[in-house]
Amino acid sequence: MPQTHTGETDHFLYRLQADGPYIDSQRGNTAFAHTDDRIMLSEDNGHTWPHSLDFPDARNINFSCILKNGNVVFATRADLFVSTDNLGTCEEVIVKGLDGDDYLPHTPKNPDCPGWYFHTLPGVNSWDVNGTEMLVWGNYCNVAGGAAPVNIYYSTDGGLTVKLAYAFGQSPYTHDNGSQGGGPEGTPLGNPDNPVCCRHVHTVAYNPAENAFYSCTGDGDRPEGFECHWLRGTYDAGADEWDWQVIISDHLNSRYKAGGISFVDGELYWISDSNGPEPYDRGIFKCAPADIGNKDAHTLLFNPEVESGAMIIQDGVFLASHCAPASPLDTGFIISIDGGETWAQHDLKELGKRSPTRFHEKNAEGWFRCDLRTGWVDYGEVLFIKPK
Repeated sequence: MPQTHTGETDHFLYRLQADGPYIDSQRGNTAFAHTDDRIMLSEDNGHTWPHSLDFPDARNINFSCILKNGNVVFATRADLFVSTDNLGTCEEVIVKGLDGDDYLPHTPKNPDCPGWYFHTLPGVNSWDVNGTEMLVWGNYCNVAGGAAPVNIYYSTDGGLTVKLAYAFGQSPYTHDNGSQGGGPEGTPLGNPDNPVCCRHVHTVAYNPAENAFYSCTGDGDRPEGFECHWLRGTYDAGADEWDWQVIISDHLNSRYKAGGISFVDGELYWISDSNGPEPYDRGIFKCAPADIGNKDAHTLLFNPEVESGAMIIQDGVFLASHCAPASPLDTGFIISIDGGETWAQHDLKELGKRSPTRFHEKNAEGWFRCDLRTGWVDYGEVLFIKPK
């Protein structure tokens, strides 16, 4: 592999991805990457790329997930695809709506801004649910790429079929007006029958102890109501039906404007993305899932004193990040390598002003992977981190 920038802190090693295709996701020994016009698959953690396929719109890929059976599900801005043969071929996947009919993207006012229908912030999007791998994710949209409806999607068959699990309502603030993030004028998008509105989904996570999914959304306090919601969903596999309930709605400066939802031994962990008017209610918290609505039952593990919506927990390591535009650090990381007992923060200043996000679980060589976003959403580089 070509040489690239490397470094270390007291708690982890790090390296920028070497020159080459953009490594968008990883799992075990497998990595999925793309150039501007080609998609690629590695079986040795990105050292070599024996599988590739011409894909003219590859520069617009903004979601991918490698499933346990080897299928690769990926998306451009408003189109979804799956490959079942190591990128020998790929097929477009047409999402099925809540009514079972084809759920097709809207016709955008600006063809260059069709909306980010499938882009998501977490790097972990699939789980073993009663012996079946389920892919479940929500779209982080209405910030770039055009206005889009806000949805939670799912697949139970390796990405061959993808359906809506939940469709949020038509926010009056994210109509398709041809701009990057939408606005109050233009085409309304979303489920007209659902009064629950938000700007986008921050994360979806699964708790095997409850056999339930949790999701949180953002971002604002509107005259019509809050956009920061927590939802709890259960899936009936026999009936292929979902039951989603909004369990919390709160202000944007509360701990419930959040991300990085994780479950360890049945306990719920999350990190606050609190912003807006002071005082801020920030930090990394944990509680029993049943106590999410009871702040007195929450344990504050660490307060980085800056907003953040990205965190992963694996093998006792907590890895989270700063949102760069709101942080005094350039590329800020939050880490605990002892299960949350002690904490540290590190600024990788040489990387510039970057917001790390889309944390993927460690690959077979022990490296976490994350995007480095310029601002908080535009693509920059890929960084790998190995805890000490």
